[in-house]
Amino acid sequence: MPSFEDLGLTGPVLRAVKKAGYEEPTPIQAQAIPVALEGKDIVGASQTGTGKTAAFSLPIISKIGPSDRPQCLVLEPTRELAAQVEEQMNLFSFYKPLNVMLLHGGVGYGHQIEALENQADVIIATPGRLLDHMEKGNIDLSSIEYLVLDEVDRMLDMGFLPDVKRIIDRCPSHRKTLFFSATMPGAIQTLANWALKDPVEVEIGERRSPAETVSHAFYPVGMDQRDELLLKLVEQTGFDSMMIFTRTKKEADTLLAQIQKIEGTKPTALHSDIRQSDRTKALQGFRDGTFNIIVATDIAARGLDISGVTHVINYRVPENPEDYVHRIGRTGRAQQEGDAFTILTADELENAAAVEHYVDQKIERRKIDGFDYNYTALLDDKPAAPLRRKRPPGRRRR
Repeated sequence: MPSFEDLGLTGPVLRAVKKAGYEEPTPIQAQAIPVALEGKDIVGASQTGTGKTAAFSLPIISKIGPSDRPQCLVLEPTRELAAQVEEQMNLFSFYKPLNVMLLHGGVGYGHQIEALENQADVIIATPGRLLDHMEKGNIDLSSIEYLVLDEVDRMLDMGFLPDVKRIIDRCPSHRKTLFFSATMPGAIQTLANWALKDPVEVEIGERRSPAETVSHAFYPVGMDQRDELLLKLVEQTGFDSMMIFTRTKKEADTLLAQIQKIEGTKPTALHSDIRQSDRTKALQGFRDGTFNIIVATDIAARGLDISGVTHVINYRVPENPEDYVHRIGRTGRAQQEGDAFTILTADELENAAAVEHYVDQKIERRKIDGFDYNYTALLDDKPAAPLRRKRPPGRRRR
């Protein structure tokens, strides 16, 4: 593995990397940084927690300098991701006089307009708020040299693809484009083909694989005991930090109230109905140990820089198997070990089978010792074979 010095980064950036405590590049950084420094477009895919933000930030900061017009635009699907990237780019530009600014919804326009008037060099934005500023004439993208499209599959999930295309149309054609997506469904591949020119592909590990250091388990239970089993899991699990994913905001709030009663827990919630300032406090508190449990909807499942998570619990089996991979990507990061538990009820068997097919492995079924289970066929050692649909009378198999 090369060192950061071997990758061609400039002196001020190398000093910032050292100040930040980075010792050696991750595989995606080692592959992507030299390509970006050569001015080539990139299509990047890697597991969560591999250092992707630094992979695009370091070469861009090395190449640009102060200007009176924006030179770099980074698009992120959520406010939290955008704020996270802003923090990292400020860290890496510590020894370069670059003006890095953040644009996202949930806050007023006043401070953002003032910041834009102060000649931002780097803009990190969510698509909706950026388009608002563009339509008001507050920002001109004609000088953009580097366009970063990050977590593109998440932007597709959230319905941002038309907005992203409009933004790309307003950027100059001679720009360099760095495109990152954990998965590449057809719509995203089409976007990549349109937006990039002769891109270099950078991929670390299998796109669909969860972290290899994560231990997976399904916990079968009757539908009327889901909450009871989750609380028992929290009580009996020796965790340092835990993320619990729910399907709805109401589920997150209900579980939070129940977990708060368990001795030794310091839980908080994270979902879209919570004010942006409180979401920021929740994330920071989870990082610094003020909270040791976050109960979250999928707003927190992709890309957030939360290290040291030892356990992830899925309150329900995700309907989309890709969401399972992104959720459990919160643990087992940077080659640390982690555990991913998923509560499984009879109505979720098809979702469970889809997850196992997607990750290409059979996930162990476990029981909690001492838990007073109500009967469900899921607890049988040899579950009954699935029912086969009868063929209509008169039809023959060909």
